[in-house]
Amino acid sequence: MRAKSVTEQARRAQIVAAAIATIAELDYAETSFKAIAARAGLSSTGLISYHFKNKQELVDVVFADILERFQGFVRARMGQASAREELRAFLSANIAFLREHRADMVAFLRIRAHSVVTDGGIADSDHAGLADLLRQGQDAGEFRAFDPDVMAVFVLALRNSVVQRSGSLDLDVCEQELVAAVDLATRG
Repeated sequence: MRAKSVTEQARRAQIVAAAIATIAELDYAETSFKAIAARAGLSSTGLISYHFKNKQELVDVVFADILERFQGFVRARMGQASAREELRAFLSANIAFLREHRADMVAFLRIRAHSVVTDGGIADSDHAGLADLLRQGQDAGEFRAFDPDVMAVFVLALRNSVVQRSGSLDLDVCEQELVAAVDLATRG
């Protein structure tokens, strides 16, 4: 398999960006090569078909692209001294990514909800990682007694709800309230 030229890489990136914006605006089910081509300013859907054999392949690439950028963004803001501070950093990083990349997050959740995309267990991994952090906080005496698995479900549901409603919300207020609500829910 030959390496893709710079032009081919740029065209693929253009198509992925247009797919993200289209999924975020129209939802997953209404997204088509025709809609993506129109958003990307392409003269033909054939230019998309050249790079992606079908919608599922494109969606898989979109999902992986967003996930990689999101995880890198959040990881770069983690590494705090305590579990409580790490939890706050996690929540703030999630909202910061949403603030800077709203369409990406909306598209990501829509793909997860409506697609057969294989997320590689990302939802389970997110849940397990957060539950582990909550357990560490409990072990350190920073958090009260609660079921960490259940609390992780609640925290992730709150985060996902903010993403879904973010177009009509002040994200600075959302961040403050999300951090405060989770802090109160976990406080010892």
